[in-house]
Amino acid sequence: MSSLEINRVLNEMRALQARVGPQSATRIDPQAAPAADFASLMRSSVDKVAGMQNEAKALSVAYESGDRSVDLTKVMLEVQKAGLAFKAMTEVRNKLIEAYREVMNMQV
Repeated sequence: MSSLEINRVLNEMRALQARVGPQSATRIDPQAAPAADFASLMRSSVDKVAGMQNEAKALSVAYESGDRSVDLTKVMLEVQKAGLAFKAMTEVRNKLIEAYREVMNMQV
């Protein structure tokens, strides 16, 4: 993915966040939050994305089963949010791998 595409994805994420509102946005206050190691932060992020995908799949299955309480708009929105979160996580992973390779190739 090019940097232009990454910026487009980031802009879409910001637009979705603005539509959803500040109540669902999770902001981390560096003064109040305890220091977390990188592995637990990544594990937490992967778990959140997996949870979003599971929720979208459950809504999709419920809608396909004929559950009238599930709105198609909600199903489509959740599927799109889960897909976007997965793409963003993949891009972060790719950037981390690229940075790791650069550091490993440095001459000391």
